[in-house]
Amino acid sequence: MNAPRDPGFEACASAAAALGAAPWPDARVRDHVAPLFSRHLAAFAGRAYLANHSLGRPLDAAAADVGAGLDAWYAAMGDAWEAWGAEELAHRARIAAILGASRADAVVPKTSAGQGLRAVLGSYDRPPRVVSTHGEFDSLDLILREWARRGRLSLEQVAARPAVAGTSDHRALPHHDPADLIAAIAPGTDLVVVSEVMFQTGERLPGLPDIVAHAHARGAKVLLDVYHSMGVYPVDVAALDVDFAVGGSYKYLRGGPGACFLYVAPRWLDAGLRTLDTGWFAKDRRFEYRRPDPPEFARGGDGWLESTPPALTPWQARAGQRFVLAFGAAALREDSLARQAALVGHLTGRGIAAIGGTPARGAFVVVPFDGAPAGLAARVSDALGARGIVADARGPFLRLCPDLLSTADDLERTARELAAVVPSVRGGG
Repeated sequence: MNAPRDPGFEACASAAAALGAAPWPDARVRDHVAPLFSRHLAAFAGRAYLANHSLGRPLDAAAADVGAGLDAWYAAMGDAWEAWGAEELAHRARIAAILGASRADAVVPKTSAGQGLRAVLGSYDRPPRVVSTHGEFDSLDLILREWARRGRLSLEQVAARPAVAGTSDHRALPHHDPADLIAAIAPGTDLVVVSEVMFQTGERLPGLPDIVAHAHARGAKVLLDVYHSMGVYPVDVAALDVDFAVGGSYKYLRGGPGACFLYVAPRWLDAGLRTLDTGWFAKDRRFEYRRPDPPEFARGGDGWLESTPPALTPWQARAGQRFVLAFGAAALREDSLARQAALVGHLTGRGIAAIGGTPARGAFVVVPFDGAPAGLAARVSDALGARGIVADARGPFLRLCPDLLSTADDLERTARELAAVVPSVRGGG
């Protein structure tokens, strides 16, 4: 039996086929990809958007997709849950495909990565011993430290090593040595929480397979934050053998806020692992409103669902997921590395130190301002914004993330404007 047509995916697949092999020339991107983003590009005409590592560009189709979800509400009222539920299942299947997960039900929709972490912490019957790093995103870091402060877990955070002058790989900025993490994962460790790509510096955590294997040998589970890797390059949670993963559609999946997830490895679903962070959507035969004692949970990942979910986020995220699946993470990675390398070349040509565009890093270029007055990177970002260059800063690092819609002119202009604003910002002008 033939699968139903998916016009949204077909439009992206047609554009991807027209591009040929990556990296892609600007002219082909303009002709075949830009029409998929016409609303955003019209709104940002005259500006260069290099904050794709923060909030990804929305496709035109996202508005129609959300409209379709709303149409079900208007037309069917309570019966809209049939359409909403079907889209949620499709949403989970698309995320599973991008993650390399073997089962769609291993993907549990969440509204934030932090919500996913809390669900994992809620699967332990006693305060777990957790090993993490100081490089995790603020939400995960805050949750872990506050739970530790209140005695709900014990926490060891591994510090990054300082930058090594004269290097251009992951050591060019503060970086993590896998030996330090492995040394911290001792017998009795219950959970290891690490990012595949660090949000501040773009470092790809080296030695990840060895870290996972060592954690498992010590009896610990591993939760991997894939927010800055998913959609950037091929991610394979099954091959990595991680126990959990958290991420979302806000950035490289171009799906906006709120469309996040928790991945639970099928082996733990099959073993009946449960969380305290639950609700009536996790019940077995939920619409029968039974209340057996003890409670009976749905099978697989459905047993990790919570209360009534937001119904429109799967529709909101659909176009971006289709885009990544159609273009392919490997091809998007080739194009990203080429554009990052071009940007780094423009910056270094103007005497600006910049790190990015290598396999050791994620999707964005970093201009470090460590050792400079506090807040300088943020002030530089603001000054760029006033000149039509949209970037951002995290701590002492200016982050610049080109995507396939970032033209050669955008990259050259960014370097030119950055060279102009840095002296004036440093001087307080």
